[in-house]
Amino acid sequence: MAKQLENLVVIGNGMAGIGTLEQILKLGRSFNITVFGSEPHPNYNRIMLSYVLEGSKTVEDIVLNSWDWYKENEITLHTGTAVTRIDTANKMVIAENGLTVPYDKIIIATGSKPFILPVPGHGLEGVVGFRDIADCNQMIEASRMYRKAAVIGGGLLGLEAAKGLVNLGMEVTVVHLMEDLMERQLDHQAALMLKNELESQGISFAMGQQTVELIGDTRVTGLVFKDGSRLEADFVVMAVGIVPNKDVAQASGIDTNRGILVDDYLRTSAPDIYAVGECTEHRGVCYGLVAPLFEQGAVLAKHLSGTAVNPYEGSVVSTKLKISGVDVFSAGEFIEQAEHSVIVSKDDWKKTYKKLLLKDNRLVGAVLFGDVTESASLQKLVREQAEMTEDLYASLMGTGCAGHKNAAASVASMADDEIVCGCNGVTKQAIVSAITDQGMTTVEQIKACTGATRSCGGCKPMVEQILQYVLGDGFEQTAKAGICGCTSLSRDEVVAEIKAKGLQTTREVMNVLGWSQPEGCSKCRPAINYYLGMIYPETHQDEKESRFVNERMSANIQKDGTYTVVPRMYGGVTTPEELKRIADVSLKYDVKVVKVTGGQRLDLIGVKKADLPQVWEELNMPSGYAYAKSLRTVKTCVGAQFCRFGTQDSMGMGALLERKFERLDFPAKFKMAVNGCPRNCAESCTKDIGIVGNDGGWEIFVGGNGGIKPRIADSLCKVKTDTELVEICAAIMQYYRETGKYLERTSEWVERLGLEDIRRTVVDNLTERLALVQRIEFALEQVEEPWSKVLNDEETRSKLFT
Repeated sequence: MAKQLENLVVIGNGMAGIGTLEQILKLGRSFNITVFGSEPHPNYNRIMLSYVLEGSKTVEDIVLNSWDWYKENEITLHTGTAVTRIDTANKMVIAENGLTVPYDKIIIATGSKPFILPVPGHGLEGVVGFRDIADCNQMIEASRMYRKAAVIGGGLLGLEAAKGLVNLGMEVTVVHLMEDLMERQLDHQAALMLKNELESQGISFAMGQQTVELIGDTRVTGLVFKDGSRLEADFVVMAVGIVPNKDVAQASGIDTNRGILVDDYLRTSAPDIYAVGECTEHRGVCYGLVAPLFEQGAVLAKHLSGTAVNPYEGSVVSTKLKISGVDVFSAGEFIEQAEHSVIVSKDDWKKTYKKLLLKDNRLVGAVLFGDVTESASLQKLVREQAEMTEDLYASLMGTGCAGHKNAAASVASMADDEIVCGCNGVTKQAIVSAITDQGMTTVEQIKACTGATRSCGGCKPMVEQILQYVLGDGFEQTAKAGICGCTSLSRDEVVAEIKAKGLQTTREVMNVLGWSQPEGCSKCRPAINYYLGMIYPETHQDEKESRFVNERMSANIQKDGTYTVVPRMYGGVTTPEELKRIADVSLKYDVKVVKVTGGQRLDLIGVKKADLPQVWEELNMPSGYAYAKSLRTVKTCVGAQFCRFGTQDSMGMGALLERKFERLDFPAKFKMAVNGCPRNCAESCTKDIGIVGNDGGWEIFVGGNGGIKPRIADSLCKVKTDTELVEICAAIMQYYRETGKYLERTSEWVERLGLEDIRRTVVDNLTERLALVQRIEFALEQVEEPWSKVLNDEETRSKLFT
């Protein structure tokens, strides 16, 4: 007779609890598993919330385990259901909705709660924490209605919230009690460099200020500081810290202090009840960073599975900042004391800083700013308190050629169960097994197989080192990145194979080229569809099913299921007649918000799906392609037509370029700007192609980006005539279309190819330039304007919006 499985209940659906479950499943231990989660979502990556806030990722992008994962592993999941207490006498878990579940073993993984300052006014409307998706949604919603935000707390969480709100268009001031940002992770020099960098990105700071009151009637209107000064704000984010969520343990008679007390095997004071993650207190320490949670989970998983395991003895914490354009890392000790020897390297031109702290000639701490490529190896060296040697010094400080040798030695000395990817709890052994047992040869394949590098990407250098160590001499030949985890073929190889074999459809490409997933994935299907259209502009039939949902619907879907419609305004110019139509349509179809965008257009936010065809018909305007991998906007200043400083007709040139190239697909979204003079009012410096007028003609810039990875555009060339300007812009676009990787912005494309290569191809080589222009003109001839079809063809309109 088969032995009855034990009932394992996990209280908490976050990274610590589900990470532990993943380890248990990998070890082959079988339980009847029930999971309770207080949020209405599957397990997601909480440390990526800042990317959701700033808009570079969606909630779906940060989900770690989909609904199907729970079904496939026969896990009973109760979302939106909090557990109130545990009946330890009768071994029952009791939820807030009255549901009771018997248990043999329990893992409490309730995480932490944001600490809300108990100052007068903390309960006012417009005051939130920053801990979960609901908080994120509140912040996004507030950015649409309010202007001034204050973030109380200059730690990791506060700075991530501040940058997200700045990206959402708010004026943000970070209020911090101390004189240094992230004073628990950074020394004074790194904190100063961080503050300067963030100020350049639009964040203001009120340092050394203590908030004593939040003012307002029903909604917050400002902050009062201890010195009597005030700060105006209509939205406040509390990010002053977190506290372990020990409510369930306290209600169940389990011993707690600051957190739930656990021993070296994560056992609580109650029999058969364990705790893991931010809710715990181990040896007097409560951890608020992700890596210790997975180290705890690995020990607990082996203990519950009956596998021999060394006890958990604590973690050496490290911090890596995840704000766009800012790279900061610290591990171990970071403030020098009398007993420390200090090694420092500072480069003001490259804005990099490195400090190593030694105690008795052993590495006990490190701080990096600007360049954190060594973070993974430094974290390991600090954890091991490695002895400083000439070779190690040469490797770390760049004074010798011992880097490769040290990297190999570092990988070789790592324990098999050492966690490489702290975000997803992936060990060295899991990566090595993926390489040796499953034939993985690229970082992308390892990411798809194990989850390593899936989140913040900080462990990528270490994953590459493990690849190099395991594959040896074969690494250089095999370790190339495929376009996704379904294939090891790179972008160039896929394109070459399509041309060589005459492949015509996405399904044909995946079948002939041996995709590991027959149906592909959401990353490769749109990419192949784009490459086919770029290679065969005359014959390729666009595959709507391979498009992203926004492209299929011709509008941007919002979190409530409605859509944002963005009509095109060429060069940011419209007419009173068009404005009247927009107003009439907005009123008729109950549009929630009409938003002026940074691209000089109007967003009609809150259109119902069923109303989309009628909205477009009555607007009688072309789409602004706000959803597409194509030319989004051409931003302009008023130029010579109206401005006393203008030297060129920027509005006319912007409209001309937008009308000419609006219909083409690109590898990624594409933005342009045209300025009538060097005053740069249209912000050409952050556009894919930026154009600046001067007395002698035009100057063309390429590769700018104002998004998650800001980059100032490079000056490509100067031209004297409008004809030459349009010709070179066309050549740049076609060269990008033909050589860019799918979803690769021009900012990355320019750095990959090099500015000189682009200049030689589209500027210096007239023959190649004209050939590129001829190919883009041919592609333009094949593209029908879809909006004329939508307005005039009932069948096409029905297909688009159904």
